[in-house]
Amino acid sequence: MARPLPLLLLALGLAAAAKSPYQQVLQHSRLRGRQHGPNVCAVQKLIGTNRKYFTNCKQWYQRKICGKSTVISYECCPGYEKVPGEKGCPAALPLSNIYETLGVVGSATTQLYSDRSNLRPEIEGPGSFTIFAPSNEAWASLSAETLDSLVSNVNIELLNALRYHMVDKRVLTDDLKHGTTLSSMYQNLPIQIHHYPNGIVTVNCARLLKADHHATNGVVHVIDKVIATTTNTIQQIIETEDSLETLRTAVAASDLSSLLESEGQYTLLAPTNEAFEKIPRETLNRILGDPEALRDLLNHHILKSAMCAEAIIAGLTMETLEGATLDVGCSGEELTLNGKPIIANKDVLATNGVVHFVNELLIPDSAKTVFELAQESEVSKSTDLFRQAGLSSHLTGSERVTLLAPVNNVFKDGLPVIDSNMRNLLLNHIVKDQLSSKYLYHGQKLQTLGDKELRVFVYRNNLCIENACIAAHDKRGRFGTLFSVDKMLTPPTGSVMDVLKADHRFSTLVAAIQSAGLTENLNRPGTFTVFAPTNEAFQAMPQGELNKLLGNAKELANILKFHVADEILVSGAVTALVRLKSMQGDKLEVSMKNNVIHINKEPVAESDIMATNGVIYAVNSVLQPQASRPQERGDEPADPALEIFKQASALSKVSQRNPRLAPVYSRILARMKENSGGF
Repeated sequence: MARPLPLLLLALGLAAAAKSPYQQVLQHSRLRGRQHGPNVCAVQKLIGTNRKYFTNCKQWYQRKICGKSTVISYECCPGYEKVPGEKGCPAALPLSNIYETLGVVGSATTQLYSDRSNLRPEIEGPGSFTIFAPSNEAWASLSAETLDSLVSNVNIELLNALRYHMVDKRVLTDDLKHGTTLSSMYQNLPIQIHHYPNGIVTVNCARLLKADHHATNGVVHVIDKVIATTTNTIQQIIETEDSLETLRTAVAASDLSSLLESEGQYTLLAPTNEAFEKIPRETLNRILGDPEALRDLLNHHILKSAMCAEAIIAGLTMETLEGATLDVGCSGEELTLNGKPIIANKDVLATNGVVHFVNELLIPDSAKTVFELAQESEVSKSTDLFRQAGLSSHLTGSERVTLLAPVNNVFKDGLPVIDSNMRNLLLNHIVKDQLSSKYLYHGQKLQTLGDKELRVFVYRNNLCIENACIAAHDKRGRFGTLFSVDKMLTPPTGSVMDVLKADHRFSTLVAAIQSAGLTENLNRPGTFTVFAPTNEAFQAMPQGELNKLLGNAKELANILKFHVADEILVSGAVTALVRLKSMQGDKLEVSMKNNVIHINKEPVAESDIMATNGVIYAVNSVLQPQASRPQERGDEPADPALEIFKQASALSKVSQRNPRLAPVYSRILARMKENSGGF
């Protein structure tokens, strides 16, 4: 019975997924080479070298290995050969014993040395073996001294070396699992296998060049290095290397020796003595004297898996034992860390991983002071400001704090002058306690070193503390945390009514609020957003409309409530259209256009005037609800407006001197004198 098509496709998909990374890359190379005939593979060759790679999809389009340009060539896939007069590589290589196969697959030197060391009879005879055969170039790259030591001594060393490259069973690439070991035919010493997601397979950090060449008595894999036995753990390498003396002392002090002696597969980025010497003495002494910081520092140099240099053909992010990540990459022949070529010696193999020597110390955020975090980020100008204000001690010691540091762009016109007011403001940028932004919640109250209380606002697209919104991921240091914010903080100084009364621009509005009986509302605790019309806004209204508004207390209260929403919306939360319900009942539409906040399509003159119970936006127009239909009714306001102007005159003499409002004031005052004999 025929298998249903969906099940067949599923089976094919599972079969494809079961392929090893190496086989997947090889299959991609076959696909790219098929136009040149059967069993042709596309190979990327690094320009100026003999290094070749089967290509994956990403490399195919980028045409780069380790940032260097490559050229595409087309070769017979492993196990196949050309036939004169025919396209591609239609013929399988003749099946022969391992000795004969070595000469066919580009490892004639290994074949020669197997003959010279008397290994030939074994690999010509019956059995089932796997040999990781160094290429001809690999043998040629050995120093004369090393090669001489191998081929002398009645060939015993050479035989032992070759048998270390062998396993007494047939092992194909699908069997070469990442992080496993194979017992070699030399004293059963282990051979370390790593099979990386990018298709690279390494054997004791030597790269597999040509794999899975079948022989009558086993398998041949060609590798790019002559591999050597290893019996030392990572800890033993540290103990025997003179250039790692300072690291040795640090490891002993942090009690990490047991980890580096244990079984596993780690990568140690071992800082040399030179690396430690580059760090300011004060910083180094602080870390070495702090067990937790020291442990974080060392764990930041340990990757969770063994990463051989040959496996790195492009940038990748790797997690350290400390929990942070490092960008590991390459540039030509050099390995890079966080974009810098600081690896001095690579691929020192250990029984439990691999060691790369680095000539710069990698200090994680968790071992830094807040001041150090700020100096190395986009808030370096803030660092200068806090230093000038004499506040460095709060950011360099063991005090648990969170720094709200404005980004450098805030100071594009220069740093403000440090005076007592500025120093107090900067103190209010330092929050008591070490915080993490992911634990902040809406309405949370934060206490500052300046004894102010700051509110947290959580929005759909932003997280803000008062008027300042967090502009980048926070950095958590040893004792403090750095929040980069998009503007200088302006802590609230009073209620909405207090703020309006203190600003002469709003004297007419204050009088109107008092006349409409809304003063108590805007003084009480709450969460208001007030779009506050300035005196200029009232002056801009048509005279008849202004008279009508100020002469009708009920309508005035209705209009004023339309300017107030019962939730706090700071400008940093406005990235698209935001609709707020006003206290009058209709919706207010807040939007951002050309970096200017607009309310009902009217531009805002000033944003984020913070109050203890809300936020104020200054607007130069009086907003009108949809249902309002203003009509002219003459120049003279009705009698209920007399009290409003009496209050406004007491608040601001400036308003009375305005040429548009002056005649109205005169007539109101004259009537008030006729009726009551003066104020």
